[in-house]
Amino acid sequence: MVKHASRKSWLMTDDSAVYPKIGREFAGHSSVNHSADEYVRLGGFAHSNSVESFFAILKRGVYGTFHSVSEAHLHRYLSECDFRYNTRKVSDPERAESLLRGTKGKRLMYRQAD
Repeated sequence: MVKHASRKSWLMTDDSAVYPKIGREFAGHSSVNHSADEYVRLGGFAHSNSVESFFAILKRGVYGTFHSVSEAHLHRYLSECDFRYNTRKVSDPERAESLLRGTKGKRLMYRQAD
């Protein structure tokens, strides 16, 4: 995590034992205790609901659409899921329009030309 996330970030996790050590690498760390039916704390500040929602979209993509994810193209799969997550509250036509606007002037190739 410290390789890919800014250390200026505030880490939000569940109560897994692996997170306290990693949490010391970040600006701050808050956790919720799911095993005690706690899902949000500090007036809504500390929760892992957003990441769990994102991972649900990612898992549905892997199981239902992608079927297999290669490390070489992982950033592309994550970008697609990021787009889906960030546009989850807009209508389908608005999402399609946003998608088409984002592709203007771009060409996606399997391999980059030398």
